[in-house]
Amino acid sequence: MNPNKALWEKGDFTAIASFMRQSGEALVKSLGIAPPLRVLDLGCGDGTTAVPLALLGVDVVGIDIARNLVEAGNRRAAAMGLTRLTFQEGDACNLEGIGDHSFGLTLSVFGAMFAPRPFDAAREMVRVTRPGGRVVMGNWIPNDPTSFVSQLLKISSAFTPPPPEGFVSPMTWGVDTHIIERFGQAGVPRESISMVRDTYWFTAPDHSPAQVIDIFRRFYGPTMNAFEAADKSGTADQLHSQLVELAQAHNKGTDGGTSIGATFLRVTVSL
Repeated sequence: MNPNKALWEKGDFTAIASFMRQSGEALVKSLGIAPPLRVLDLGCGDGTTAVPLALLGVDVVGIDIARNLVEAGNRRAAAMGLTRLTFQEGDACNLEGIGDHSFGLTLSVFGAMFAPRPFDAAREMVRVTRPGGRVVMGNWIPNDPTSFVSQLLKISSAFTPPPPEGFVSPMTWGVDTHIIERFGQAGVPRESISMVRDTYWFTAPDHSPAQVIDIFRRFYGPTMNAFEAADKSGTADQLHSQLVELAQAHNKGTDGGTSIGATFLRVTVSL
């Protein structure tokens, strides 16, 4: 199996996505879009941004590499009566079956950044977006002390074996020079790319930070892999304590709940 597919089908990202709904809605609102418009949500999960997009009345295609998330998204769309929203399996590095210039907006929030071939992903996002449209990405920033997820991934990676030769870290999508180079090779000039820092919130008023980490441990592929490796090396308690300490340090929630902000890089490519 495709290792990226295996990673995201390993757990159940819907459990993590439940903490991300409010920020997904806020991000979509900030895009200032209105129908008629056809939107691609790439690496969509079960619809954290695809659902609020569809609620605006635009046509949305959600593509994700994980079959379980596609199935969950289609269940959500059906339950909500969102006939303009469909989910399907696909690979950000090769959007087979998607025609050139099919979408006015291609959105990927913490999705395409995990595709293993970033130059291919950039090329495909540009290819399927029409002239005059936009590509918008949300990417975690490497080693950013203000980003909970960046730090969670950094800690987790310290407990896992080295990646295979040729592996390109998804965190490189949070570095401006890499972004410019990747979209540049896809034919986009530097002046058409803008980047700003933004904040995404993980909100769980009924969960403590330690409980949130437990959910990451059970359902988030990268954290699951880290704990599996740590179990074998006898360092699982150390990993757990570091992650709980991280969540507690970032938590702004009250009354025992969790509200954790994570800084990310918001990239807009104008075509």
